[in-house]
Amino acid sequence: MRSIAIREELTEEWKKHEVKKQVEYAILTAEISKATFGILPSEHKKQKGLQRENLRDHMSDLELIFSMLGEASTTAIVKTKHPKGFVENRRVAKEGGTIAGNARKALEIKTGEKVLTKKNYLPVAQQKKLLKNKK
Repeated sequence: MRSIAIREELTEEWKKHEVKKQVEYAILTAEISKATFGILPSEHKKQKGLQRENLRDHMSDLELIFSMLGEASTTAIVKTKHPKGFVENRRVAKEGGTIAGNARKALEIKTGEKVLTKKNYLPVAQQKKLLKNKK
């Protein structure tokens, strides 16, 4: 639930700061993900064997937490720096994602384990329900 709220707050801030087109939102989101995880959302989905499914539904707790950190950090920077338009917001998206990326890397060094995983974290019963609803 908090992940959705954090995402909505970010998109509202982008709207206030002159991000207009849907494709721009997708690019900005990809910039945050790339800076956070070192890969684009499309690559992350591929790694998990997903096609049309929502990536967030299949993330581990840590993947979700670092995604949220990247988006929350970006929101905080947008609120304080007041970027205008797509180009300035793109730079801020990279900055916010980098904060999460640095935190992810620090954790990986401490644990010796990668945060990104190929595992699918949506419970099996929920996966079946989603598949049934898509038919």
